[in-house]
Amino acid sequence: MLHVLTVKDIKSPIAKEMKLFEEKFRSSMKSRVPLLDKITHYIVKRKGKQMRPMFVFLSAKMCGGITESSYTVASLIELLHTATLVHDDVVDDSSMRRGFFSLNALWKNKIAVLVGDYLLSQGLLLAVNNEEFDQLKLVSNAVREMSEGELLQIEKARRLDITEDVYFEVIRQKTASLIATCCAAGANSAGMDKETIDKLYAFGEKVGIAFQIKDDIFDYGNDQQIGKPTGIDIKERKITLPLIYALNNCSKSEKSKAINIVKRHGNKPDKVQELIQFVIDSGGLNYAANKMNQYTSEALELLNTFDDCEAKNSLISLVEYTTTRKK
Repeated sequence: MLHVLTVKDIKSPIAKEMKLFEEKFRSSMKSRVPLLDKITHYIVKRKGKQMRPMFVFLSAKMCGGITESSYTVASLIELLHTATLVHDDVVDDSSMRRGFFSLNALWKNKIAVLVGDYLLSQGLLLAVNNEEFDQLKLVSNAVREMSEGELLQIEKARRLDITEDVYFEVIRQKTASLIATCCAAGANSAGMDKETIDKLYAFGEKVGIAFQIKDDIFDYGNDQQIGKPTGIDIKERKITLPLIYALNNCSKSEKSKAINIVKRHGNKPDKVQELIQFVIDSGGLNYAANKMNQYTSEALELLNTFDDCEAKNSLISLVEYTTTRKK
């Protein structure tokens, strides 16, 4: 088992590039409208770990080198990703994002939606003005997949008829497609051939699936019980892998009882805890963890076909980090 480094350690081979990227990303959001500038400054201030740009730059560096195209596509991805998060908060009526108030909580839905539209347009213009048409095609495809995945999940949540196959299709589209695009776009920016770009897309897709399964496990707590199980997915009627496994491996009466809790009692803490315990006792968490480890191993196997270098080692550490993180 590799020693899992901090995000700062993982970033070290691309630290200079990430700093320059932040400047370019900030300037890509600039506007002549004071309100917009105030809001985009707030967005930059509450930035997350920036894992998506890290996947772009590490993939590019492993494939031969970071170019101007790498900066453009990293900014494009971050702009479009931020736009989707702003819109998601409106759709979900969320008041918090990464420990900060969401835009819709501070400036109301209308402004939040318009800011999301603005970020989307800035991303498209950035790609067009730099004539990055291949990269724009890659990223636009990811946005389409993300929208389809979200709608598929909503449709299935209504009917509660999600199978394991549908679950994997949802998370492949919703989460994995963007991480896959980051890796493929990084390779593309370094001038790699289609075979290498496709290989890195497959790598990113497997990492993204493992990442999402890890998130789904968090909702139930884990073996070390880091943090109290939240049951947020249950409250939102999201049927995730641990629960799918439990429902497929229980008696008819247990299944009816579990589905009834999801349908009618997701807002009752005692009932949610009962369902969480049912999933744990059924082996749902262990099953999900094994699936996550399987996708992680397959991702690392794909990386092993590349020459050893600092960027490759950081990518390996980044994969390990996504599946061993505590939050």
